[in-house]
Amino acid sequence: MSLGSAAERGSAALVLVVLAACGDEPAREEARDEPPAAIVARRDDGARSDWLTPDDRTDPARWLAARAAGRTSPPGDAAVASLQAALARARPHFIEDPRMIANRTAQVASMMTNAPAPDTLIAGLTTVAAPTGRRQLYGSLCQQYVTLRAGGADHDAALDRLRRSYGTQTTGVPTAR
Repeated sequence: MSLGSAAERGSAALVLVVLAACGDEPAREEARDEPPAAIVARRDDGARSDWLTPDDRTDPARWLAARAAGRTSPPGDAAVASLQAALARARPHFIEDPRMIANRTAQVASMMTNAPAPDTLIAGLTTVAAPTGRRQLYGSLCQQYVTLRAGGADHDAALDRLRRSYGTQTTGVPTAR
């Protein structure tokens, strides 16, 4: 292979890249003359999406309540208030924020036919994490909970087993640096 043929191939490749970058300018001009597409705004009314995204402004408690009820939850709904309280109690004990706790709770509900109410699950897993004195991964606890339930444990038995397992973590144990 000669140096000249490599240079020729390089030049040909450069020409192809430049040509590929060229657009169809008349088509772009025509597109400017068309009216803009309609912008659809999503209302903040609860369970309209499968998951709460990082930029979603939906209240996680209202979203979870609406999913559980199968309909939009009205302002002041008791289920929303209960979930807001459960999420507030859970927040200092988990690494995830309320949005992710809500997403994981919804995921558990979609994986199990006999899942507990969302506030019951959040409160139960909080009772597992709180005594450790460390912020835990809610998603990891959910996964272990589902595994225990799939293995035949009921809700209370699964939480008891998790409490025993997580109870070995203590706040007085030094951590590696």
